[in-house]
Amino acid sequence: MKKVNVAIMGFGTVGAGAYELLTENHDEILANHGIDINVAKVLDKRVERFAEYNLKEGVGTTNLDDILNDSSIEVVVEVMGGVEPALTFITKALKSGKNVVSANKELIAKKWAEIDQVARENNVGFYHEASCVGGVPVIRVLNESLQGDNLVSVTGIINGTTNYILTKMTEEGISYDVALAQAQKLGYAEFNPTADVEGFDAMYKLSILSSLAFKTCIPYTEVAREGITQVSLEEIEYAKKMGYVIKLLAIGTKYGNKVEVRVHPTAVKQTHPLGVVNDSYNAVVVKGDFVDNVMLYGRGAGARPTGSAIVSDIIYCIKRTTPLYPPFENNGKLAEGIEIVKDSYSKYFVVLSVKRADADKVLTSFIDGNGIVKEYKYDLKSETLTVVTKNVAESKLAEMLEQVKDVSKVLMHRKAVL
Repeated sequence: MKKVNVAIMGFGTVGAGAYELLTENHDEILANHGIDINVAKVLDKRVERFAEYNLKEGVGTTNLDDILNDSSIEVVVEVMGGVEPALTFITKALKSGKNVVSANKELIAKKWAEIDQVARENNVGFYHEASCVGGVPVIRVLNESLQGDNLVSVTGIINGTTNYILTKMTEEGISYDVALAQAQKLGYAEFNPTADVEGFDAMYKLSILSSLAFKTCIPYTEVAREGITQVSLEEIEYAKKMGYVIKLLAIGTKYGNKVEVRVHPTAVKQTHPLGVVNDSYNAVVVKGDFVDNVMLYGRGAGARPTGSAIVSDIIYCIKRTTPLYPPFENNGKLAEGIEIVKDSYSKYFVVLSVKRADADKVLTSFIDGNGIVKEYKYDLKSETLTVVTKNVAESKLAEMLEQVKDVSKVLMHRKAVL
């Protein structure tokens, strides 16, 4: 049996979730892994939280030095959120010879290179399974289960807030504003939901996941981002009529030295595995050159799922004989020779308002465009032409739409996943 003291920095929803798992499942962890994990310190300025969770005397503290100066603490959990003071606290913990486990995707996306360097210099580990997709162990799979494959894509629904909102808009026909209010009432969305609904949260996560998948640094600033605030009920209905749903997808692809990383609302075929991922659930599909598609599904946020990922990292860290570091030059910069694709190559879902007399002309324009039509439908009542394309460059599609703008109007223009 090995006894290990840990500290938790930040005692909000996620920090409390990790603490509850460590205490409630203490005996099971000890029996299954031979590790006696003790929460020695909990750092938070809200001292009333300590009484709420019946922390033993001396465990709760408002002073970081109580953690740094305790040589018995081997692992420090950071669940404070934001860049500062989390970065400073993590750096001090690493320099004091303590391993760190974090759930802070914004910090990692922005400062991973700095943290990694400090961890290496002090021969300690920095682990962050909980930073991406909550309780779904996607980082562990990328690091330890698919080492033999060349991974060519990672695609997923990786933000529970937006998926809940879009699910409610689709299933109940309610507006974005009403669905957002419901999400806030249930605790799925923050009072200021910008990070989620404008795609920043998914952008941070995709930067981390694509870096690990493609074994090269993909800065978050290279990720093309669009949120869901402009998704209308009309778009959702257009998609439904063709057997599609609108989802906020994070998509990373790599072909040779070219990488494409983007977050945006996407028309997803209802029969696609991602098309049936609803409410606050998340899912990620990873594709390798040998394994083909591997899908991971589960709860992407919340105290218990994220707490589960944190505790998994604690146990993983304790069991390792040497720290695990990213298998690429993690300097925060795009590697020499890697090209970020800006002219997106994708399938598209396009809805045009066009008179019946002009519909054939418009459709012919698409068909002549290298035969890119996958499926189409003309609705006489609404006088709308819906076209789902095969893979085509965004610039090429723009040219085709420009050619028919005199007889048509674009009502919807989204990338698509079949």
